[in-house]
Amino acid sequence: MTTRDRTLAVLVAVCWGLNFPATALALRHYPPLLLVAVRFALIALPTLVLVPRPPIPLRWLVGTGLGIGTAQFAFLYLGMAAGMPSGLASLVLQASAPFTVVLAGVLLRERLTGRQVVGVVVAVGGLGLIAAHRAQVAALLPLLLTLCGALGWAVGNVCSRRAQAPNPFHLTLWMSTVPVLPMLALSLVVEGPARIGAALGTAFTPAALPALGGLLYVVVVATLVGYGIWNTMLARYPSSTVAPFSMLVPVVGVLSSWLLFDEAIDVVEAVAGVLVVGGVLFGSSRSRRRADPVRREPSLVRADA
Repeated sequence: MTTRDRTLAVLVAVCWGLNFPATALALRHYPPLLLVAVRFALIALPTLVLVPRPPIPLRWLVGTGLGIGTAQFAFLYLGMAAGMPSGLASLVLQASAPFTVVLAGVLLRERLTGRQVVGVVVAVGGLGLIAAHRAQVAALLPLLLTLCGALGWAVGNVCSRRAQAPNPFHLTLWMSTVPVLPMLALSLVVEGPARIGAALGTAFTPAALPALGGLLYVVVVATLVGYGIWNTMLARYPSSTVAPFSMLVPVVGVLSSWLLFDEAIDVVEAVAGVLVVGGVLFGSSRSRRRADPVRREPSLVRADA
């Protein structure tokens, strides 16, 4: 990856890391499934009117929306509502990176370099160290729900990579149209009309303003800015090159949750965070001699779409 693109990928990690405390604020007012539906409805409605659909096969558009939009956030929000702390959630969700690497290798036949393998192993080791250190703060159900969200994100990554959208930002906008109706239907069944009506009816009261601010951050910064850049990276580089940058998210998530919610951080977590950052940067760096074949790879993927 170029230095500019690595910088953009790190920017995404910062946006998504701050997304976790913002989500925790939003979940104090909105039930989790409704929050997913509202989040994407705010993007989907203007998209349907103003933005042309990207010229990609419908199956990859739907797959990206179901993976990234529906499965990832439904399971993540349910896990956080069930008691997963925001900092720990930002860590566990990064299991999507090794999930993506495995799925891309199996489904897209992307080949890993030795450098990438070492980088992923070091970063996963850092994540494992944080998980082992903080395992006592999360019950089994929230942990499993968040891991399911990570798998959904990985599936969406592979579909986004396979789509090879000419304008990745349009893909980001249009994938938001997929989760709205299924999430609204699930919310009606699981959370009920009364709970939905109470959340929406009091959305602009003073007590709900922090939750509204969290929702707006999730929509504008985490979704539009974050996924706009992320899908652009997936269109330029193999999934196995881009996915490890998501391992930087828990570093920001843990720190921001500590600052906002006083979720404790100590020396062990700081050392583990250094391992995560170092592994991602090592695995993503390439010599100039090897950069050209990586950039030509998308045309090979597109050829048999």
